[in-house]
Amino acid sequence: MWGSAAHLFGMDADHSPAGNPWGLKPLLDVGELAAYLGVPVSTVYDWRTRGLGPRAYRFGKHLKFAVADVRAWVEQQRDPDPPASSEGR
Repeated sequence: MWGSAAHLFGMDADHSPAGNPWGLKPLLDVGELAAYLGVPVSTVYDWRTRGLGPRAYRFGKHLKFAVADVRAWVEQQRDPDPPASSEGR
């Protein structure tokens, strides 16, 4: 639909891409999400069954992921900052 998932973090919510005349927020399918994250599609489905992946919309048998939800979920996966080193004080 959107070519590749490379657009994920370059997409501005205030500007509609040329291929989206409805002004709706972009959605990724399971394959696009898996490609963006560099994981197999089966991993995305596994995360879903265990409640670990990003929120999704279900349209019949199709899952779609809002770019904003994926961004939020990716940020939540970030490792916490390492503790400050006391060396050199």
